[in-house]
Amino acid sequence: MELKKASDFDQELLNLFDKYVHGSIDRRGFLDGAARFAVGGLTAATLLDALNPRFAEAQQVATDDKRLKTERLEYASPQGSGTMRGYLARPATATGKLPGVLVVHENRGLNPHIEDIARRLALDNFLAFAPDALTPLGGYPGDEDKARELFAKLDQNKTREDFVAATRFLKGRPECTGKIGVVGFCYGGGIANMLATRLPDLAAAVPFYGNQPSAEDTAKIKAALLIHYAEHDERINAGWPAYEAALKANNVRYTMYMYPGTQHGFNNDTTPRYDAAAAKLAWQRTIDFFNKYLRG
Repeated sequence: MELKKASDFDQELLNLFDKYVHGSIDRRGFLDGAARFAVGGLTAATLLDALNPRFAEAQQVATDDKRLKTERLEYASPQGSGTMRGYLARPATATGKLPGVLVVHENRGLNPHIEDIARRLALDNFLAFAPDALTPLGGYPGDEDKARELFAKLDQNKTREDFVAATRFLKGRPECTGKIGVVGFCYGGGIANMLATRLPDLAAAVPFYGNQPSAEDTAKIKAALLIHYAEHDERINAGWPAYEAALKANNVRYTMYMYPGTQHGFNNDTTPRYDAAAAKLAWQRTIDFFNKYLRG
């Protein structure tokens, strides 16, 4: 039995996996809970393996794609963790300056999927920079479980400052026009929302299924927002009504899309929660949005 898409799994199992990914339960807790879905020769461990990422299979832009220039850079974060690292991607043939897009990872640090996202943005003629929040703990460890364990040890106050510093670093790059946007996924979606509340010069923010800021902080947003949500994502969607009310009350420019039938993480093409049609649509909307607000 092949398990390749979200519809191959029971919704309760997907909800259980979401709790595991976000630290509400540990690996043992997932395996214990998944045991009742292990039928027809499947085991709980097989189900977990099927839900975990497949980076190499999903890669859309090769790491050595000749159309791009990529490099790993350090940047200063004096209010945060000190010296941080990130991954910069830009088109190889760019002659003038380009608008910048900060790419913010999920709660596992800068893994191969997020680097691939940065390369996709570079192919659309943006200067893309993806910081690694795990830098102070040695960087992304190459293992998703270890990455989650490390992530829980970060000082989130410092980590938020690291992303503020990353945005300023990108804005100040000689290849950048100074027009900056941010796109983030899950944890990174929450960071995208946070940066919109912190940086009055941020032009555009695109949170994919991210935690929402408080009403008080929402009042500070000057950027235009493009907000993507999955239909089957109770944990994140619970915060939308209050966020929408605050956005309206403060006349923030925003568009929200809820993608029918999708799971949290639907844009991540490394796991079965990926929804190809929704991801393609959401990504095209994202590129169009950045073209509108960052190239004006």
